[in-house]
Amino acid sequence: MPVPIIIDCDPGHDDAIALMLAAGDPAVELLAITTVAGNQTVEKTTLNARRICTVAGITGVPIAAGCARPLVQPLLVADDVHGTSGMDGPQFPEPTVDAVPEHAVDLMHRILTEHPEPVTLVPTAPLTNIALLLTRYPDCAARIREIVLMGGSTKGGNRTPAAEFNVYVDPEAADVVFRSGVPVTMCGLNVTHQALATPGVLARLESLDTELARICVQLMTYFAATYRRLWGFASPPLHDPVAVARVIDPAIVQCVDASVAVELRGQYTRGATVVDMHQYLDRPVNARVALALDSERFWDRVITAIDVLGSRRA
Repeated sequence: MPVPIIIDCDPGHDDAIALMLAAGDPAVELLAITTVAGNQTVEKTTLNARRICTVAGITGVPIAAGCARPLVQPLLVADDVHGTSGMDGPQFPEPTVDAVPEHAVDLMHRILTEHPEPVTLVPTAPLTNIALLLTRYPDCAARIREIVLMGGSTKGGNRTPAAEFNVYVDPEAADVVFRSGVPVTMCGLNVTHQALATPGVLARLESLDTELARICVQLMTYFAATYRRLWGFASPPLHDPVAVARVIDPAIVQCVDASVAVELRGQYTRGATVVDMHQYLDRPVNARVALALDSERFWDRVITAIDVLGSRRA
C-alpha cells in the first residue's frame, strides 16, 4: 500500500522536483501540499506550487497556504538562490490549479484526524507550519507516522558557516519539531549534496522529450548557474527530493540514530543542528540522521516519476 504523505514546502526549484517525485511515484499517496514562507514569501511559494501542479498535471490534491513569517524572527528569503519569483528559469503558463481557502495548519490537522491511518509529513522548507501544528493541535502527534524533513546538516551550513537555510530561517520551529517526540528523519546537506543533477542526469531528462521534462531541465539549469556562482558546484544538488525518496524507498537513504539539538542562541551558530552520533552530550536519541544516498537509485525514481507525469500530459 502506498504511504500517505503531506508535503510542506516553499517552492523552490528543488521543491518542484520533490512534488513531481511524490505525485509520480506509486509508493506514496500525496494527500496535500502545504506552503510556507521560506525560499520566497508565502504568496510566491503558493503560486509556485500551483504552477508546478498545473504543468505536471497534479490534480485532486489540495494546496493550502500557511505561515507568512517565522515564529520569532523576521523572514529571510533565498532570492539569491531561487530568484525573485522563487522559481526562476522556465516561463510558466497561468496556473489552472487553485489553492483552497483553508490555512495549511488546519488542513494538515483535518487530514491527520480524518485519515484512516497515520500520515507521514515531509517538510522541505522552514518548519514553521509543522511547529504550529504540533503546538496548536498537540493531540495530532499520535496521528503522524513520522516527519521526514529536508534541513539541517551534520557539518557546516549553506546560509551561515554553521546553519542550513531551512533551519536558519526558523530555528525555534525546528527546535519544536526535534523535541516533539514524533519520529523524525533529518535529510541534511551532508546527504543532499550527494544528489547532484549532473550533465548525465540532464541528458536523461532531455531524452524523455516531454514538455514537463523540458521544464525540469530549465529549472535545473537555472539552479546550476546559481550553485556555480555562489558555491562553486559543478552540478547543483537537488535537496528536497531526497526526503521524498527516503519515504518511497528507505534503502535509498541510509540513516543512523542520533541526538539532534538546534542551536538558538549562538552568536555565530544560531540555526545550527548539533548532531551527536557518539553520545558526547548524554542526550536521548531523537532522530534518524541521513548519511548516505544511493544516487543511482535516487535518480532512477526521480526520472521515472517525471516520465510518468509527462507522459500523462502529452
